[in-house]
Amino acid sequence: MFTIGMPLFLATSRSGFPPEGLSPAGGDGNDEIGRRVTTPVSFKALIDALKALPGIGPRAAQRIAFDLVERKREEAETLAQALTRALETLRHCDSCNTLSETPICALCASPRRDKSLLCVVESPSDQITLEQSGAFSGLYFVLMGRLSPLDGIGPGEIHLERLVERATDGSVKEVILATNFTNEGEVTAHVITELLESQGVKVSRLARGIPIGSELEYVDAATVAQAVRERR
Repeated sequence: MFTIGMPLFLATSRSGFPPEGLSPAGGDGNDEIGRRVTTPVSFKALIDALKALPGIGPRAAQRIAFDLVERKREEAETLAQALTRALETLRHCDSCNTLSETPICALCASPRRDKSLLCVVESPSDQITLEQSGAFSGLYFVLMGRLSPLDGIGPGEIHLERLVERATDGSVKEVILATNFTNEGEVTAHVITELLESQGVKVSRLARGIPIGSELEYVDAATVAQAVRERR
């Protein structure tokens, strides 16, 4: 319980604002509502928006919000402008469904890509990872998710109808499934395989095995077993 004589700054939270319910005079929180010191509405809205981002909890969101508002206003304005511009200009590529500023992304429009190979990934970040490997020269289709019935994500949400149309347009000879090796990713790969093979499309899956540079004794048994089955 804070006493009347306690300085207000001693009761200030890490966010820079006094805890909700503490009055300016350091009362017991029973003062009339108009005298209570609370988190500003706009600041709370900023915290709530940051909490919605992946990997950011309430405390981290509060620290980031305070840092942006109090110490890095110029960076905050740059971030706001970049976010606004991205929301205004980005769309989905009509061919591969990845993020693009044009109807057809630069990769799909490139004459250097092998149009007979189509790699299916879950997200643009997965697409970037494959591109950085330098091992794939074909085209992509980005699902923007994976099947997860419990989360309400079905075939329509990951654009499976568009994928089937793309894979059966006559130019694709092989579809490579590069969904993640999670339960949802495996289910997604299985469903896509059944859909495409029923249309006569050749389907393959990324190989799984022992990571380069690892020692066998430290690799889990499931990975070792998969590596043995997919040996070549």
